[in-house]
Amino acid sequence: MRMLRSIVFNVVWVVNLAVYMIINIPLFLTVMSAEQRHEVPKRWARQNYWLHRVIVGTRIDVQGRENIPHGPAIIASKHQSNWDFYVINDLLPNSAFILKDELMRIPIFGRFVAGLNHIPIRRADKGHAMRRMIARAKKEVAQDRQIVVFAEGTRTIPTAEPAYRYGTTRMYLELGVPVVPVALNSGLYWERKSFMRHPGKIRIRFMEPIPPGLDADTFTERMITAIESGMDTINSEALTDKHVPPLALEVAKLPPAKERIARS
Repeated sequence: MRMLRSIVFNVVWVVNLAVYMIINIPLFLTVMSAEQRHEVPKRWARQNYWLHRVIVGTRIDVQGRENIPHGPAIIASKHQSNWDFYVINDLLPNSAFILKDELMRIPIFGRFVAGLNHIPIRRADKGHAMRRMIARAKKEVAQDRQIVVFAEGTRTIPTAEPAYRYGTTRMYLELGVPVVPVALNSGLYWERKSFMRHPGKIRIRFMEPIPPGLDADTFTERMITAIESGMDTINSEALTDKHVPPLALEVAKLPPAKERIARS
């Protein structure tokens, strides 16, 4: 039954995305204001919450709402599934994601991304890409936007060793705004490279903001410690739910955050 629900969800999720974009693209590209354009993916996210709950039996638990910023900030988050994009975007008042420029070339979808003024980055350009990203990010924070960066640079599986990139630290030093560390465990329920979608409660935890002005090493240590400790908390909570996803049992075997950080 779980496999059937997973297949149904995946099919409906893709079809809903395609239909939603086709219906909205004419107005999105012509008459919508910037504020109206940003509401389009938020409405889509709320449709997905309903699909998750009704078809799969998955709910969302948002922790640390008081730490969600309303002004300029960097959101440094874990990244485990496609769920992360639309949920984080919905929870933040005005987000700009750092994302791969390949997404801009996807038909129709790329037009939506461009219309939302997210920040594409070409990893192959290396140093040049970082400078361009910082320049764009400065323009966006000047408009009170929250810059969302996946601190490990890519999606990771829940059992992966921590592998944080320097890019987040570089942005912190350059932008001079608070950083909100974010832990999430969507990968337990939305398995990477798998059709399986598990019932339960996906958790996302916004930690206390790290103020600007710290040196690079101090900031990096505080950010990684906050995220990994947050992961320990929400993954432990997953073990107490009525529906415990299979990967949660594997994650429970991992060493605590302090040991993971020390050996990474």
